[in-house]
Amino acid sequence: MKLFFTIKFYFVSFCIVYAQKEIIPLYPEGVKCTNNLPAEIDYDQDGRIFKKVVEPEIWYYPTSLNKKNKPAVLVIPGGGYYGIWFDKEGIEVAKWLNSLGISAFVLKHRVPHWESKSCRSKVALNDAQRSIRIIRDNAKKWEINVKNIGVLGFSAGGHLASTLSTHHDNGLYDSNLLIDRISCRPDFSILVYPVITMQDTPYTHNGTKENLLGKMPSEDSINYYSNELQVKEDTPPAILIHTNQDTGVPPENSIQYYLALRKNNIPAALHIWEGGPHGLGLAKNYDGSFKNWPETVERWMVERAILTYSQN
Repeated sequence: MKLFFTIKFYFVSFCIVYAQKEIIPLYPEGVKCTNNLPAEIDYDQDGRIFKKVVEPEIWYYPTSLNKKNKPAVLVIPGGGYYGIWFDKEGIEVAKWLNSLGISAFVLKHRVPHWESKSCRSKVALNDAQRSIRIIRDNAKKWEINVKNIGVLGFSAGGHLASTLSTHHDNGLYDSNLLIDRISCRPDFSILVYPVITMQDTPYTHNGTKENLLGKMPSEDSINYYSNELQVKEDTPPAILIHTNQDTGVPPENSIQYYLALRKNNIPAALHIWEGGPHGLGLAKNYDGSFKNWPETVERWMVERAILTYSQN
């Protein structure tokens, strides 16, 4: 299915990723729930932090392995819904996925903390849903397997990835936009130290909760975004990665989501390492065994036939 509008592509070079990337705007027809924020970027030792996002987009990193029918992954960095740690949990992860023969798309979504009260809980999910629709719509052009498009999220990005996994649709058939008639369901989920629950528990990440839902959220919104309560029979298979040492987002978040998947007979894997603080990303500079989580995820993708040995 083709879009009835034309998406403009912008090409830029970036030194730490392969030769080239495309920056693809999510709403060429115009952004709904728009804001009047000045775009804002911050920096720390790990790179860029997008804070105030006006024009949401996906940054496309095609794998350099010349294979057709490739898997694809939408990567969602963390940041507590206050910012987006774009390089550490986005670009670097895209580079790793490319090395496995997977094309990657890094999501630069609108950040709930800065949005208006009426929009804050909606914008990130809307951006993630539109991203999957665009990837699936362009699968043939990008030589992607339309039935092998997953999502990978870290921390609050893991909450958004699990929200996408539990709040998807098979296409909004009454929409006058052809792109919205395409399914936004991911085919698999990779959740790395994810925020899952919005309930009032000792292991809820209250900063993420407040940034998404505000200071006094309704019970309905708390339940709606507590993704352990939203798993249903068409929720995609998932692998969950966490550590016992994580005090920022305790592993009970992953455990609760895993149990919900198991209750609904959805294939799931849960890996909890003993050591490792929150926010390690690919853990390249960490000496503990948690640095092996990318290999664990790769093996899981092979077991689920997301990857085949011929792609490595």
